[in-house]
Amino acid sequence: MASTDIRMESLTPPSTGTPDKLAAAHPTSAAKKSRRKIWIGITALVSLAAIAGIVIAVLISQKVIRVGSSSSNSVSEAAATSQAAEGSSGGGGNNNNGGSPPQPSKTDSGSATNTSGGTSSPIKSNSPDDEDEDDKDNEPEVVCPSPSDIPKSSKGSYYDTTSWLTLEGFNCTFTTNTIGSLPLVGLNSSYSNTARANPQVPPLTKPWGSYAARPARGVNLGGWLSLEPFITPSLFDYPRSASIYDEYGLTLHLGPEKAAKVLEQHYATFITEADFRDIAAAGLDHIRIPFSYWAVETYEGDPYVSQISWRYLLRGIEWARKYGLRIKLDLHGLPGSQNSWNHSGRQGKVNWLTGPDGPANAERSLKIHDKLSKFFAQERYKNIIAFYGLANEPGRDHDINLLIQWTQSAYKIVKDNGIDASQVMSDALRGLGEWHGRMTGLGDSMVLDGHEYVIFDNALLSKTHTQKIEFACQIWVDQITGSMNTATGFGPTMVGEWSQADTDCTQHLNGISNGARWTGTFFNGSPACPTGDKQCSCDLANADPKDMSPEYKLFLKVWAEAQMDAFEKSWGWFYWTWKTESAPLWSYKAGLEGGIMPEKAYERDWHCDKPIPSFGKLSEIL
Repeated sequence: MASTDIRMESLTPPSTGTPDKLAAAHPTSAAKKSRRKIWIGITALVSLAAIAGIVIAVLISQKVIRVGSSSSNSVSEAAATSQAAEGSSGGGGNNNNGGSPPQPSKTDSGSATNTSGGTSSPIKSNSPDDEDEDDKDNEPEVVCPSPSDIPKSSKGSYYDTTSWLTLEGFNCTFTTNTIGSLPLVGLNSSYSNTARANPQVPPLTKPWGSYAARPARGVNLGGWLSLEPFITPSLFDYPRSASIYDEYGLTLHLGPEKAAKVLEQHYATFITEADFRDIAAAGLDHIRIPFSYWAVETYEGDPYVSQISWRYLLRGIEWARKYGLRIKLDLHGLPGSQNSWNHSGRQGKVNWLTGPDGPANAERSLKIHDKLSKFFAQERYKNIIAFYGLANEPGRDHDINLLIQWTQSAYKIVKDNGIDASQVMSDALRGLGEWHGRMTGLGDSMVLDGHEYVIFDNALLSKTHTQKIEFACQIWVDQITGSMNTATGFGPTMVGEWSQADTDCTQHLNGISNGARWTGTFFNGSPACPTGDKQCSCDLANADPKDMSPEYKLFLKVWAEAQMDAFEKSWGWFYWTWKTESAPLWSYKAGLEGGIMPEKAYERDWHCDKPIPSFGKLSEIL
């Protein structure tokens, strides 16, 4: 205001009139004093307003005053969701969106309502390539919705983000938008593909190249989103009389509300961002993530916790992206159980393809793949999902022609929905040789997956330490190279599971309290350790690595390196598994900590072309 008055006065023409006109053009000294007081007052008020604004800004930044929006903003939400679906590359922005739809009702048709709308309230983006903490601190932080911001019809439902156990790694925006009828669930709309797992492999922005020339070195996140008693025995710590043998029995026993709380606590804590960081630090470059069909939906009579694991699957993929790790998706449990084992969800009988509900459950599985493939065909997943698994370990009970027909149908659905990643089919526990000449003509778009263990076959289990290493470097190499031969074998082949275990002694490995083949306590069989008598013991096999003898630790490391070397004759390998509660010979992480794994998966001391070292006085019966 003052500058305006000065400018106006400067434009007043010089006075040349009478004294009266001159007096009118110049105010008296009293008038000047009055005017000066007015300006002093105005200046004081402006200063006080500025100070108040600064105080309020500080209080907001310290979250003393919370800011949120409870109004509907369909236009901005739709734009943000569209960006999430299309996948803007280059990360670090704050235009985030995510959410989940209403909990779908249990259905036999596999359909789910595709809804949209909701309140937008984005949070700060965690950019995968943003490693500067100062830059992170400078990003604006927007407060998540409060319970009062959630529409009444959505309170307490699956997509009420204020009801989630944790928001770590999630976008808290409320929305009911879906893609392929599956929720976006906390995804940020911006992301970066610039990370690389280690110097030996390209960043996510670059093509991997030939897997035959550069095989994958990966690890499974087993027991996380699909439970297995031997991986997390604490979840199955019930009397045998309770008949809780699998996830079906556990969730049925707990009931819907308690099961949801127990399992979400497990999802949120068993695998965290630190695990993805450590996996990359170990020189690994791929992760296989097993998940079960109830991540997508459940059916009448299912006790499983529906969909919560879906949210954690998506968060896991984003954490993998942050550390440059490529993903192999693995549908581990299918409706009805594809193999009758506890890791399929329900132990007992096969009711998929075969069995009273087999055809219906096979059709349900195809509809699940229809939803999954539509969702993962988004641009944001093109660079990170390297392999798309169709069905983990279908049992040997299935007619192979029916299995091929189902696999062909699933393959077509996934391909037609826009998935460019190579699809993966199991050898169905029949061995790689069974698939020579079958499912031909698909080139690199279909990969055969074998799971290689020596501990579930008495003839292999009874081999000595040296014989096991010889078996890996000779028999497995021959089988793999034979399968990789496109003229006489199947073609693209990989090893989706293997372990360092040389016995089946781990608690619950063969099912809850079923004993071990090694000692002959598995269904009252004969001891299968090399001596084949009562000398066989599981005591040292289940020991902590720090308590193992130097000779046994040397064997375990060479045994692991022999398998790595053999399996790299294929498209690569995935160790089973990254983490366990108490089974160190099944845990890559425990192996690293115990000094029985190479510090970097791509830097190893021993290869199959070297002589097998002496293991001194190591007992063959441990």
